[in-house]
Amino acid sequence: MEKIDHLIHAKWLITCEEQNRVLENHAMAIKDQKILAILPSEKAQQTYQASQEYHYSSHAVLPGLINSHTHIGMNFFRGLADDLELMDWLNNHVWPAEKKWLSHEFVYDASLMAMAEMIRCGTTCFNDMFFFLDATASAALTAGMRAHIGMHIIGVSNAWAKTPEECFDKALAFYHQYKDADLITPTMAPHSTYTLSLPDLIKAKEIADEYQLKINIHLQETSSEVQIAMQKYNKRPLQLIHEIGMVSPNLIAIHMTQIDERDCEILQQTKPTIVNCPESNMKLASGACPVDKMAQLGVNIALGTDSVASNNDLDMLGEMRSAALVGKITAQNPRAVAAEQVLKMATINGAKALGIDHLTGSLVPGKAADFIAIDLDHIETLPVYRPVSQIVYSAARHQVSDVWVAGKQLMKNRQLLTLDEKELLKKAQIWRKKIKS
Repeated sequence: MEKIDHLIHAKWLITCEEQNRVLENHAMAIKDQKILAILPSEKAQQTYQASQEYHYSSHAVLPGLINSHTHIGMNFFRGLADDLELMDWLNNHVWPAEKKWLSHEFVYDASLMAMAEMIRCGTTCFNDMFFFLDATASAALTAGMRAHIGMHIIGVSNAWAKTPEECFDKALAFYHQYKDADLITPTMAPHSTYTLSLPDLIKAKEIADEYQLKINIHLQETSSEVQIAMQKYNKRPLQLIHEIGMVSPNLIAIHMTQIDERDCEILQQTKPTIVNCPESNMKLASGACPVDKMAQLGVNIALGTDSVASNNDLDMLGEMRSAALVGKITAQNPRAVAAEQVLKMATINGAKALGIDHLTGSLVPGKAADFIAIDLDHIETLPVYRPVSQIVYSAARHQVSDVWVAGKQLMKNRQLLTLDEKELLKKAQIWRKKIKS
């Protein structure tokens, strides 16, 4: 019998690969942080001798969820400014609060709090865009999560950088510090076409090309954003960045609620990823991304929560349910944005967006052992006919029992293993008192 590290038995094993197989009473053999094999449980016990064996007898085991758009350093601003439209929310509430309170300590503490929430919701990888980049990266290494850290470029003066030039300087320093770090991947993250000049957008694109970085940008999130671009450039934001060569499979376009026929032509031609953030879009009344239409164009669509200041949680299970329901009403078709498609948006499509689908996003031999277990033996999710449907339409985050990244367990039976929950609660209260005073 071959010796391995872990043998993971599951009632249902959901692969999220292209065929999206659901395997009953199967097991994963884990060795050296990777999936060695997937096979029936009975055969697995005859084939492998594991140092540790786990039996998820009422669980679905599936790839860890990938949150493809976050601002986790904002976590202590949850509920600070609700029920506002985007520009009012940003200009009069969020940006002033960031300028007053942000620091390395604030972002580090907020990031740890956010990562604890994400782990408890089944997220193993996130794609962030914020300030004090090394604080978030350091927190991710502590938590053991897979993190893509956006090197944020913005023309709004803040506590981290006063100018775009300072943003670029700090971004490049961060890149050189973390370019070879385990679990950490730097990305380029120009904020938007309305907070940066055209020369700054061109510079961001040139740096991304030089260092072969993914580019994240908020794009066509609201009708007012489109109006600003039309008034300034006589071009829609997508057309503007298309003309400088930024729109390609390397681009991660976040939100995209405002799409016309010319946009569709560009998207079909260039094939960027679109990150749908349905709950933030609904809460800010920004609009709805036409997911079904984008999928028909062959565009990769991933899923993100945005920040807790505009959502107000980091719950990817809830985000999947919202994506499915909003997608159906937007398409006026109950068959649109089906459960299987939404689960892929939260797993393998997110991995494709980040350029790590060779590494994670599906349960396939050779990939990293990034996976979660969701206990479906609850009143709220029984009986189970189709486990993928139960996960998308019925399951809640408290049913996520166990979380693993690269063969390391981050949560066991709802208990965080890499983070101190009591210490995090204490820090949250300390920051609340400071901010409220």
